[in-house]
Order: sequence, then structure tokens, then C-alpha cells
Amino acid sequence: MRSLPRDLHPVAWWLWAVGLAAAASLTTNPLILLMIIGVVGVVVSARRSDHPWAKSFRFYVWLGVAAVFLRVLFRVVLGGGYPGTVVLDLPQIPLPDVVQGISLLGPLTRESLLSGLYDGLRLAAIIICVGAANSLANPKRLLRSLPAALYELGTALVVAVTVLPQFTESIKRVRAAQALRAGETGRVRRLRRYLVPVLEDTFERSLALAAGMDTRGYGRTGTATSAERRTTGALMIGGLCGVVVGVYALLDLTAPRILAGPMLAVGLVVALAGLVVSGRRVERTRYRPDRWRAPEIAVATLGLTAGVIGWWVNSEQIAIAYPDLSVMPQVSLAALCAVTLGVLAALVSPPPARSAR
Repeated sequence: MRSLPRDLHPVAWWLWAVGLAAAASLTTNPLILLMIIGVVGVVVSARRSDHPWAKSFRFYVWLGVAAVFLRVLFRVVLGGGYPGTVVLDLPQIPLPDVVQGISLLGPLTRESLLSGLYDGLRLAAIIICVGAANSLANPKRLLRSLPAALYELGTALVVAVTVLPQFTESIKRVRAAQALRAGETGRVRRLRRYLVPVLEDTFERSLALAAGMDTRGYGRTGTATSAERRTTGALMIGGLCGVVVGVYALLDLTAPRILAGPMLAVGLVVALAGLVVSGRRVERTRYRPDRWRAPEIAVATLGLTAGVIGWWVNSEQIAIAYPDLSVMPQVSLAALCAVTLGVLAALVSPPPARSAR
């Protein structure tokens, strides 16, 4: 039986995209990266709605192309002296002793170009995965899914996200109205005709939004006591300090290992406790709460499983994850399984709901 059109939970799409992005970050194999980009493109084409935010995927694709181009360009400009087969002998520009270890231009090798291309593809795949999540997930519903303790932040972000689409709609409406009237055709004078109606419409929308939020109780101070505020603040600051120390110890191999994983785990637990304590005094009601159903669980599981398989390939099949620059890259069965799991999201998820025009 075919499922009815509806928007999938935004967190499910983000978990799917994060899993594929994690798999892309753990390899420089161009074949795997191109397959991940292709899978993301197929899923976006099949499950993208007609809402305004769904049109942003093309921007992320061009941003990924620019990342590849710039990465290869940096290799050409700063990759002189890279060992390998020389394909273009460029003159090397001497630099002062202050920047020793950096060469400007110089002999360009095939391995240098391939290294820049592989790194650029990895960055492009991560960017495109994030763009897919932004195109598929409803940003308003995503921000409403924030913990109760962060409801003020979610409200501010929802307002910020809706400003640009509303401003665009105002411009289109004013442009259509002005096209029916005869008047000045110069760019400066025509801009003056558009500016005042657009600003007036924006202010009216802002006042209506503020009145609606005030009616629904946004901005209330709450009933928390001073002791509760101090407890919440201490938990949040302590958790943040633990996370900072844990991340620093993970990156610095000379730091004691007890400050790495254990301290990071303790910091996350303390910060989570602070969010829970702060959220208890926030009372929120939802007219239509977002529920997790079988398609949401399936999409999130597929993405996270793809990321886990990518981590396993990175650990157990190093020659596949990081191919040698002098040989043709190869793909293993595990990598193909990870990519296949990613594309299955287009099959298990319901078709998107169309916006009312």
C-alpha cells in the first residue's frame, strides 16, 4: 500500500545526512565519494518538496564544485615540490625565509593534482550532504524539535528563518502590482517605487507575528527561583568545560587519556542534565506534535548504518578508504553496501507533501 504524502520528521533527514557525511569524511576514495554524491542527488530529486527551502540544494552543489576547484588550485599554486610524476614544469617563485616549507608554484606532479582532487571531493561530498539535509528537512519543524530548555533560541531562529522567504514574497507581490501601473522605468526611480511598499509590508508582517507570539505566551519569564537558575548555570558551565577539555585531549595525543574520552563523556552528561533541569520549568503545548513513525526510524537507521560501515572501512580496509595515488582506486563490497543503504531512503520514506499555493 502506497503511503500518503507527508513531510518526514526533519531530525530523521538530518541523521541520514550526517551518517552519509561521516562516511564521506572517512575516505578519500573518489569512487566512493562520487557514489555518495550521486546517492544524495537521487534522494533529493525523489523526496524534495516544493517549499522555498527545498530549492537551496543547487547552491550547495555549486559550493561543492567550488570547493573542488579551489582545492586543486591551491595544489597548483602551493604544491611545488610534491613527489611524483611531473606533468607541468612551472617556474618556482622564491619566498622569504619567514615562510619556510611553503613553495609558490614549481613543478606540478600528477600525485599533487590527484591529492587535491580527492580532498576536494571529500569536502564537496560533506557540503552536499549538509545541503541535502537543508533541502529535505523543514527548518521550522526542526527548530521546534529543540529541547524545551532552548525554546527561546528556537523561537528566535524560526523568526529569522522565515524573514527571508517573506521578504522575497513581498518583493514579488509588489513587483507584480507595479507592473500593472504605468510609471517611471529608470532603475533608481523604480527602486524607490518598490522600496516603500516592500518595507511597509515587512513591518506589517513583523507586527502581526509579534502580536501572535505575544498571544501565545512567548517571552514569559517563568517561575524559576534563584537557586534553580544557579543550579542550571553551574551544570551548563561545568558541562561545557568538560566538553572543551575532552575535545582538546582527543586532539592532543600528548594529553593524559583520562582527560579524553571519560572527560568528554562526563561533560556531555552534565550538560544534558543542565538541559533537563532547565526544561522542567518550561511549559510548552503543541497543536500537532511531530511523531516518529516507521519511515522516520528507517531513514535515520539507514543513514547511521552507512556511517558505521564507513567507519569500519576506514579502520579495516585502509587501502580502500585511502587509495594510493599511483594506482586506480577500487571499491569493496562493504563500501557498496553503505552507498546502497543511503539510496534506500528514497524508497522507505513517503512522498513529500506539496505546499498550498
